[in-house]
Amino acid sequence: MFNNLSEKLDKALHTLKGHGKINEVNVAETLKEVRRALLDADVNFKIAKQFTNTVKDKAMGQDVLTTLNPGQLMVKIVKDELTELMGGDTVGINLGGSPTVILMSGLQGSGKTTFSGKLANYLKTKKTKQVLLVGCDVYRPAAINQLQVVGEQIGVEVYAEVGNQNPVEISQNAIKHAKANGKNVVIIDTAGRLAVDEEMMTEISNIHKAVTPNETLFVVDSMTGQDAVNTAKAFNDVLNFDGVVLTKLDGDTRGGAALSIKSVVDKPIKFIGTGEKMDAIDVFHPSRMADRILGMGDVVSLVERAQEQYDEAEARKLQKKIAKNQFGFDDFLNQIQQIKKMGSMKDLVGMIPGAGKALKGMDIDDDAFKGIEAIIYSMTPDERSKPSLINASRKKRIAKGSGTSVQEVNQLMKQFDQMSKMMKMMQGGGGKRMMQMMRGMR
Repeated sequence: MFNNLSEKLDKALHTLKGHGKINEVNVAETLKEVRRALLDADVNFKIAKQFTNTVKDKAMGQDVLTTLNPGQLMVKIVKDELTELMGGDTVGINLGGSPTVILMSGLQGSGKTTFSGKLANYLKTKKTKQVLLVGCDVYRPAAINQLQVVGEQIGVEVYAEVGNQNPVEISQNAIKHAKANGKNVVIIDTAGRLAVDEEMMTEISNIHKAVTPNETLFVVDSMTGQDAVNTAKAFNDVLNFDGVVLTKLDGDTRGGAALSIKSVVDKPIKFIGTGEKMDAIDVFHPSRMADRILGMGDVVSLVERAQEQYDEAEARKLQKKIAKNQFGFDDFLNQIQQIKKMGSMKDLVGMIPGAGKALKGMDIDDDAFKGIEAIIYSMTPDERSKPSLINASRKKRIAKGSGTSVQEVNQLMKQFDQMSKMMKMMQGGGGKRMMQMMRGMR
């Protein structure tokens, strides 16, 4: 996400390299490029101008600290202002009420139904809530069926009333059903509407008044840029919503919506959607997003995702296997599955500081592990548990069975051997020896 913006901001901030002091001339030159980068990202002109003026005011007159060069100081100022522009602090979802009622609103095609499912899955798995999804889109063909498919996929009940064309009634009946059946969160998926459609806007306003939700979320397709911000304002005038959800941030988004929306509607971005899978949802952290935009990565989020997939009992078993030199391809395959659960490869790489820039232009495919998995699945159980059994004739059979070449099998074997040795080194006092080796390489 934000690849184009990140690249242009990086180029703009490099203007200060080599200068011993920040002055009005080089600051003006840098900020001119920063403003241009923001405008290219579809940020509102007034917001872009105000942003660069604020950065200029903070940069001018500041002494460069002895440990920083001017470029680094400017990056810090820009990072801090980007964080403020996107909301400053992280704002969580309000789970008060009995049950908690969450009303979803947004344009047609913004991804409301899919996100309703993601949010339900998030609240079920991360917050251990009993969730009820409610289908109130009585206009779009197969809308309720889509929600039912999503509900079945994540194991969440979907409430719908076939034949009832009154969304207000449906939503009220759904809350009664939730109370009677021990559901403590109700997510109401409404029909997509246009801000200019007065009748439809009145309808969602009536739903809002009837159910008095604890949380009203406006779902916006981040790829629509500045248009999304304008629409958010129109919806906010009617609903006075509590927060924004940005979907499709895994696509080729320019970032204008994420950077502008807080300034326009004065409502926080609460969640972002980062893929098609039901677990592709993240709480929005302005500071972490600013880091990613400036190419600094997001190690905290990466660690959090890894911790979510961490199984302490499995880790202990793995540790014993490594200590006894019994680490096999089945264990390797298990590690791959855990990595895949963490999210899309493109998103994960973006969280590693400097990786986005280093891998610029490379196509990072979510199917990157398919070849490796095919090779491992073509091995016999004995070969997976004892890789030393794999000789030249077995490699030919494995290559043929997996649709790969012997060279690819050899490459995997080599990588597996290197990883096994590395993991062995990390056992006991090996970690200390490894650190000593790394220091010697510097």
